[in-house]
Amino acid sequence: MALRRLLGWSDGELMRSDSKPCSRLMRQTAAICTVGGGLGFWVLCRMHYGARITVPRSLRWAACGALSVSSTSALLVRLFSPECEPQNIAGYDKGR
Repeated sequence: MALRRLLGWSDGELMRSDSKPCSRLMRQTAAICTVGGGLGFWVLCRMHYGARITVPRSLRWAACGALSVSSTSALLVRLFSPECEPQNIAGYDKGR
């Protein structure tokens, strides 16, 4: 699924054995961006609604921000990271 090969950025070589596997890299990136997205969208909600803000509304905005930012960042890691090229997934990712 990586776009690196289609864009000509891939040389087709295997990564080093001590590098992070694609699944762990995607999971860690999504976890970090979940917090950032939640806080960022909560701030946007506070700016947008001002004094009319309610707790359910701010929680809804934070949840939507966390979900959208984490899934987008995981997708971008999957598409553009050299660890997520097919030969590296086959060589280093362990199936559960």
